[in-house]
Amino acid sequence: MREREGRVTVTVPEQAEEGVGESVFFNPVQELNRDLTVAAIRAVRERVAERDGHPVETYLDATAATGVRGVRAAENGFDATLCDVDEAAVERCRENLAGNDLDGEVLHRDANAVMHERQFDIVDLDPFGTPIPFVDAALQSAGRMLAVTATDLAPLCGAHFESGVRSYSAVPRNTEYHSEMGARILLGSLVRTAARYDIAARPALTHATDHYVRTYLDLERGARAADDAIGELGYVHHCQQCLYREAENGLIAHPPEACPKCGQHLQTAGPLWLGAAHKTDFLERVRGQIDDGMGTAEEGRELLETLADELDVATHYDQHRLTKRWGESAVAMADFLDALREAGHEASRTHYGGTTFKTTADVSEIRAATAGDE
Repeated sequence: MREREGRVTVTVPEQAEEGVGESVFFNPVQELNRDLTVAAIRAVRERVAERDGHPVETYLDATAATGVRGVRAAENGFDATLCDVDEAAVERCRENLAGNDLDGEVLHRDANAVMHERQFDIVDLDPFGTPIPFVDAALQSAGRMLAVTATDLAPLCGAHFESGVRSYSAVPRNTEYHSEMGARILLGSLVRTAARYDIAARPALTHATDHYVRTYLDLERGARAADDAIGELGYVHHCQQCLYREAENGLIAHPPEACPKCGQHLQTAGPLWLGAAHKTDFLERVRGQIDDGMGTAEEGRELLETLADELDVATHYDQHRLTKRWGESAVAMADFLDALREAGHEASRTHYGGTTFKTTADVSEIRAATAGDE
């Protein structure tokens, strides 16, 4: 069947179920992901041109499948390489480039082999499931930016605990902020992998949407820079009883003996990324590169605006879960956040859901500020 995205039209397999059809993977739900990718690579090109005058030209769609990412990159003026180990996918990529009168290189090879051999300004990893088998090669291949999608949110957030430990060499915990847990476990793994090659990987844009995590990493070479990035890793100690949590920087965890609020046992997650999940100036650039021809233009702009306003704290709360636990009725989110701010705490909405928020207050301070409970 034919699908229109942005300014290109591609042929994709009939979808028996969401994202699955024939032998070549295509997920229509990830159109927002792909629209933001186009805006992000435009933003990288603009940023680098302004800062040092160097061109950003080469783009690798490392696990291309239908090739829609690579085709859209080519349509935006990038020297695009589309790579897949599956022969049917390779043929589909060639058809989709030709169908849009675009030039691009299509490789029937293992993506890891290609990335070990060649350098690209931007490397895009969007595999089915975990991206970890490709990350070592991708970090050494990418010059300006590495974009990564992880669709295995259950292992990342701790719902499939053993799988998460195996894939990401970290301890994930299943909490009410499960999407953010997944994003920060992924980022922690990427940062630690990059550091092995004296590369500092820092997120310029990260979002968790529709059961996947997507991040865009700025890359800086040098042992000192890599050490600085490692310094933003750490742990989250979480109480499942009262929902108290605290973050601790460092590669060695020192969890409290008990929850300081209710005395219950604390669970520890990590190592994970505790730093900022995005850069505000880059979000603004990406937002400026979204055009009305994108199918998710309005959704993308709203997402980026919400991300720009999010506090740089490592976890978020769900208002409805808190008020239900306290046996109280939920109030309007705007009033709830205003109450936190009036009590002297910072607070913001998050992109993880309509009732989610971030704040500098701990769980007892949240209750005191919003319910008048001392």
